[in-house]
Amino acid sequence: AKMVDSIFSAMRESLSDGHRIEIRGFGVFQVKETRPKPAARNPRTGEVIYVPARRKTHFKPGKLLREELHKPI
Repeated sequence: AKMVDSIFSAMRESLSDGHRIEIRGFGVFQVKETRPKPAARNPRTGEVIYVPARRKTHFKPGKLLREELHKPI
């Protein structure tokens, strides 16, 4: 359990620094920047709000994982 926690901790630190993590046969984790949205609207009140740019995580599955997921059940 400690080893798994330390691996996830290292992955979290690496992604927060903006690095890309590639696990062969599984996929790639990376951080992407979003654009700001100056004219977003609160659906409950209808108020116009500003949504700043932010970073988000993105996962792209590797070829082996993608092939496994696309097999019929």
